[in-house]
Amino acid sequence: MGILDKAKAQAQQLATKGQEKYEQTQSKRRSDALLRDLGAAVFAQKGGKGGPETDAEIERLVSELRSHEAEHGSIDTAPTADAPQEGAAKASSDPGDFNLDDL
Repeated sequence: MGILDKAKAQAQQLATKGQEKYEQTQSKRRSDALLRDLGAAVFAQKGGKGGPETDAEIERLVSELRSHEAEHGSIDTAPTADAPQEGAAKASSDPGDFNLDDL
């Protein structure tokens, strides 16, 4: 195998790794957006600002999250805030404690 062949093989490996990383990033962005929308809908519902359409939106988002998880693997549900606000319930550090079926 010549030097050009080796360089071409390495370039192909890097391209493959780059594509995988890009797809992982896109998947993470999508799951983050779905989780954010779900959180906003639940917040509206719990705050008395939601209605029947909010319930339907929550069900749609949960379904979409389940589909996304089935296709791309586990979704990271770990808290992203630096520290809980005063008076707020302490969030679990184990993302496995959250279950979409609880909704």
